[in-house]
Amino acid sequence: MQLTGENTMAYYPIAPGYQVNVRRGPSSDSELVKVLPQGSSVSIRCQTRGETVSGPCGTTDVWDCIAPGQYVSDAYVKTGSSGYVAVACSG
Repeated sequence: MQLTGENTMAYYPIAPGYQVNVRRGPSSDSELVKVLPQGSSVSIRCQTRGETVSGPCGTTDVWDCIAPGQYVSDAYVKTGSSGYVAVACSG
């Protein structure tokens, strides 16, 4: 985890060797928005429950919102936790 200067926004690395799909909602059936390249890091705005996914960082139903309408499965993000590391998404 890296902290950026005075901004307390934390960045978490994507699992090494993986490209990660960014979805419109917390499901692999949700519309594909973009693909994060290998070596990317993401800032997590909030987290929510969704489809259960197995990946290099475990099996989880937690999805990370990285921007409005952009979600990645926490199974591909190295947060160091199997639970929430950010506030729950509202709505």
